[in-house]
Amino acid sequence: MNVLFLCTGNSCRSILGEATFNHLAPEGWHAMSAGSQPTGQVHPRSLALLAREGISTEGYYSKSWDTLPATPDIVITVCASAAGEACPAYLGSVLRTHWGVEDPAHATGTDEEIDAAFMTAYRILRARIEAFLALPLKSLQQDKAALKAEMDKIATLTV
Repeated sequence: MNVLFLCTGNSCRSILGEATFNHLAPEGWHAMSAGSQPTGQVHPRSLALLAREGISTEGYYSKSWDTLPATPDIVITVCASAAGEACPAYLGSVLRTHWGVEDPAHATGTDEEIDAAFMTAYRILRARIEAFLALPLKSLQQDKAALKAEMDKIATLTV
């Protein structure tokens, strides 16, 4: 199963989601990330955070949804719609859910405050990914409506 973490810039949240998911995922599950308007670079603080957490950063880069290596089965948008950020709408017959997370790339303040914003985004995404991977995925793959309901519930998890 291919999971796509999607946002606008593909520099922070979607990369954090992709790398964390791939670090934790069981065999047969793979995450990708993309943006509707990719920035062209992964935010250095995202890469530093992943490295501190022991998650490989090898091969992750900012890319467009036009160049996906595989067709996704599940699309998870991570834009913070509450912040007035428009989430891209992936076209195609896939299971979709929205796990909105504030964009740490827009954080301001001291280095510690900005790092804290990245850590908050990471912790929220990790908690949601862990909850997703704890689901009875084999049986839920046969019941898309139940899987969608569970994924939508996971969207409310915070840290």
